[in-house]
Amino acid sequence: MTYFDIEVDASGLQCPLPLLRLKKAIMEIEAGQIVKIIATDPAAHLDFGVYIQQAGHTALKTIKDEDKQIFFIQKQ
Repeated sequence: MTYFDIEVDASGLQCPLPLLRLKKAIMEIEAGQIVKIIATDPAAHLDFGVYIQQAGHTALKTIKDEDKQIFFIQKQ
């Protein structure tokens, strides 16, 4: 079990909505805290990757199931 401070379920949403939900969650937490986001959009990892790199946050863990992806992202 990976620790997290806030969970966002973006299941069923298509680009750019999962990314917008992630950005909103990041704005609501403090530096060092972790967002767990669940996405079913197969391209979510691409959007999240670019955003995380540009914003300077840290991707801690990604879990890929058949129909969803779960990301743990730490705010910097």
